[in-house]
Amino acid sequence: MEKRELEIGDVLQITAADGRPDHTGWFLVVTEPKDFGAMGYILSPYEDMGLVRFKGVAYLRVKFEEVEYVGKAPLVLQREKEEENAV
Repeated sequence: MEKRELEIGDVLQITAADGRPDHTGWFLVVTEPKDFGAMGYILSPYEDMGLVRFKGVAYLRVKFEEVEYVGKAPLVLQREKEEENAV
């Protein structure tokens, strides 16, 4: 994907360009837009999907050239620390 303005809640699909073939095809929800791309999370129900063996939320950093834009997520998870500070 070419560099573009990202927002919290944007959904990106990870491509093989990231050098981590175990994440190829996964959807990432943007939690923090960055100059290089974004930080965000992926979710896993713990399926043995090749090299990925975890359950729950994993946070990743991705570059623009590693993803494609998909759309918007209507709900975005918040980290527990952020939720504790929210009033």
